[in-house]
Amino acid sequence: MNNLDYGVIGNCRSAALVSKNGSMDWCCLPQFDSPSVFGKLLDEKIGGSFGFEVDDSYQIQQYYIENTVILVTRFSNGLDTFEVRDFMPRYHNNNGAFNAPPEFIRYIKYISGKPTVKAIYNPRLEYAKGETKTYIKNDFVVSLTDNEAYDTLFMYTSFDKEKVIKGEELEIKSDHFFLVGYHEKLFVPTLKMAFLEHERTKVYWLNWLERTTSYKKYNKQIARSAMTLKLLSYDKTGAILAAITTSLPETIGEVRNWDYRFCWIRDASMVIKVMSTLGHKNIAKRYLKFIIDLIPDKDEKLQIMYGINGEKKLTETFLDHLSGYKNSSPVRIGNAAYMQKQNDIYGILMDMIHQLLLNFNNDIENGEALWNITKGIVWTVDKHWQEPDKGIWEFRSEDQHFTFSKVLCWTAVDKAIKVAKLLGKTSKLARWQLLEETIKADIMENAWSDTAQAFTQAYGTDDLDASVLLMESYGFIDAKHPKFVSTVKAIGRELSYEGLLFRYKNQDDFGLPSSSFTICTFWYINSLYKIGEEKKAVDHFEKLLSYSNHLGLFSEDLDFKTKRLLGNFPQAYSHLALIETAINLSKTTKDEKVKDALF
Repeated sequence: MNNLDYGVIGNCRSAALVSKNGSMDWCCLPQFDSPSVFGKLLDEKIGGSFGFEVDDSYQIQQYYIENTVILVTRFSNGLDTFEVRDFMPRYHNNNGAFNAPPEFIRYIKYISGKPTVKAIYNPRLEYAKGETKTYIKNDFVVSLTDNEAYDTLFMYTSFDKEKVIKGEELEIKSDHFFLVGYHEKLFVPTLKMAFLEHERTKVYWLNWLERTTSYKKYNKQIARSAMTLKLLSYDKTGAILAAITTSLPETIGEVRNWDYRFCWIRDASMVIKVMSTLGHKNIAKRYLKFIIDLIPDKDEKLQIMYGINGEKKLTETFLDHLSGYKNSSPVRIGNAAYMQKQNDIYGILMDMIHQLLLNFNNDIENGEALWNITKGIVWTVDKHWQEPDKGIWEFRSEDQHFTFSKVLCWTAVDKAIKVAKLLGKTSKLARWQLLEETIKADIMENAWSDTAQAFTQAYGTDDLDASVLLMESYGFIDAKHPKFVSTVKAIGRELSYEGLLFRYKNQDDFGLPSSSFTICTFWYINSLYKIGEEKKAVDHFEKLLSYSNHLGLFSEDLDFKTKRLLGNFPQAYSHLALIETAINLSKTTKDEKVKDALF
């Protein structure tokens, strides 16, 4: 496997990756950021996996059941055929609450003939730090480790448990199931129960997607991306993850690899803005509560990122016993970037709050808390907008006056003014408007380079940066303004390589980036569309869509030459930008409107 040819399953509590050959190579239980129970993704020898072996006569296909996240891996040699249907249960139970247990089901559906298969069940708990021992009990198979930490995993199946554990051949004459979970079940699961879980989960996703705004074009891609973003949401707290993986490198063999199983305020707020556009109000409400809970004190500064349960300390450590994805070490857990100062997060959060008030004006709880946050954000921006920071790309070197950060400081004040007007709060408007004008004048004077004929990455430099393309999206500058048009064209000339964009070309802490950050190409396509180059934008977009994996999923990066998917996966950034671009390039249907999603 030379690409991230994986499907993702999940239930807004945890998630797993299943290869196109049906091997589960990544799964953390009981929640997204728990230690892995299957980690072959990060070490092919010792990481652990749960797969299937068939003889060479079988061909394997993989796809999602339409409009769901139930993943089907189909094995067939023409006569003998069966399917593995993978999912994590998620549905409403009788009292209206969600049933989303820390477990997955592999439903084996018999299709035809006399197929045979070997199950390769090899859990390695706690990131495979020590030995995992597996025992067959009367009702289940239990795996446990107690080397550095005690942990257990339970597997139930309708197959002969001993044959499964020994990797012996299994005959498939009817439907079967595997249920693997963090907890021992109070009642022994049955095939009937597994089928019922399958059907309930299918109905949940069909209902969820039916409540999603539809468009004339790119509906299929929007739907898959929307469901993927939903899978990256953590119901318990409302946090949104950047990705479900850690340490997948931006370039094979290099050290640019990070743990993305956390909630970045920037990424998450962008996701929520897109999801609210698609009509999903409750995911937005949960995220707002997450933010409100994080800021109990009026003078408490916002971190750029938090743990999914609101943790503020995300100490970065290395798992040196793992070789890394394709031997790209180190493998990291935690992320030292949580200590960084990035001034753009205030503008992105304020933009999201404004968007939600516009979309759901009559049904937003915590209005007083939101107004409190709005005032606090403007106070913070007023005090700190003139200071340098690490910027959107989290440079680990010295702070600079990044253009994007300055623009988003302006955005914070601009959206706060709009929110104040929506809420009928006018006493601070004059002072805020003066601050807005001051920041804008500073940017127009210092961010423009006559040499580059573009707005540049930072004050006093001629280096270009794809993030400045968002100046128009946030309303800082009109799309037809000569300086913005010139910036888009300069970035197209200098940062584009075979239709993919560099974030920037100046050397950073690790040298010149050698892969394209996927979201930047979407930003460029949007900008082309906005300045009037619509055909070029559509052509670029459809070419970029072709670089997804076999299921329409994107990671963080793309290799410039091979178009191989790189970086953490699936990436919220990439999919939210795909949706935004698809909406811009599509005409909405006549009955298109913001719908009230109940899920």
